[in-house]
Amino acid sequence: MEKRNLICIGCPLGCPVTVELDGRNIVSVTGNTCPRGDAYARKEVTNPTRIVTSTVRVSGSITGAATVSCKTRTDVPKQKIFEVIRGIKDITIPAPVHIGDVIRPDVAGTGVDLVATKDVE
Repeated sequence: MEKRNLICIGCPLGCPVTVELDGRNIVSVTGNTCPRGDAYARKEVTNPTRIVTSTVRVSGSITGAATVSCKTRTDVPKQKIFEVIRGIKDITIPAPVHIGDVIRPDVAGTGVDLVATKDVE
């Protein structure tokens, strides 16, 4: 029986969570104080994912902004994070940019769009 100790990132409490595995099967999850901790732990040991946040360059901003913050619309597989970063590092988009604008559809072949998280005029 394998035990994995995690710190839950589902909320600010950061509960220490223990997952017991029998091969690839989850036997128990303990230490979580809310349902999000249980869901996080199960997902983290079977299919870890993350939302990727970054910035991309902006050209022609009337406010002088050089970048806009962005994130993947939903989680991407953890092993794809560096591909996502490589896929967005050379992007420059023209202003104006609005919250929720799709900056790069299907970033790095993940099926997830990269979206702006800030308005830039």
